[in-house]
Amino acid sequence: MSSNFRHHLLSLSLLVGIAAPWAAFAQAPISSVGSGSVEDRVTQLERISNAHSQLLTQLQQQLSDNQRDIDSLRGQIQENQYQLNQVVERQKQILLQLDGLSNGGAAAGQATGADQATATPDAGASTSAPATAAPVQGGDANSDYNAAIALVQDKSRQDDAIAAFQNFVKKYPDSTYQPNANYWLGQLNYNKGKKDDAAYYFAFVVKNYPKSPKAPDAMYKVGLIMQDKGDTAKAKAVYQQVIKQFPNTDGAKQAQKRLNAM
Repeated sequence: MSSNFRHHLLSLSLLVGIAAPWAAFAQAPISSVGSGSVEDRVTQLERISNAHSQLLTQLQQQLSDNQRDIDSLRGQIQENQYQLNQVVERQKQILLQLDGLSNGGAAAGQATGADQATATPDAGASTSAPATAAPVQGGDANSDYNAAIALVQDKSRQDDAIAAFQNFVKKYPDSTYQPNANYWLGQLNYNKGKKDDAAYYFAFVVKNYPKSPKAPDAMYKVGLIMQDKGDTAKAKAVYQQVIKQFPNTDGAKQAQKRLNAM
């Protein structure tokens, strides 16, 4: 998280570096082009205009990069919160299992009496297998998901991250991480410029997991893609739907900002 924050600060500093000369050019009066011939002054004006255009292009690109970084940070924060909730729930289940095993072991000890020494190994074999089966199965899905998240954080392995999440959604169709995995597939494809693929995964999250914390952001991203593709009418409709269906969420707030700017 600290490296992402430093990257964000660097991006902001670049913005300042870009905006400062642009502001200086914007404030310069046209009379500053000199007092030479008409052709010379026209040439100078064209040079200034080209410089303005280049600076504006750089500024727009930097703003787009910063927005992408902010979206990624927001997604990571929500991801961490979701994983924390899952860890807490898993710990509760483990404690309940341990409590059940302890009570079962005490009852078995009272029942066997003098034969406890020979009965204990068999009892251990019969009770320990069910206790370990569920955590191992859940651990596989959890470790595969975390491995895919680690690939997301490595900018040089984004294609590997996409492949990892695609394998995950096929291998663990009943996993609680399904909405998150599909959301990341949408985000990763969006980052690579594959907007149609991204829209598919974001829409999949909204349709199949409307109660997931990822659903509001996923629907907002669909609207963003529509706007990127120049379909203003559809983008507005999607933004309005986000606000209506998921009020008071980050996705709804971002959608409102987009509507206000359109």
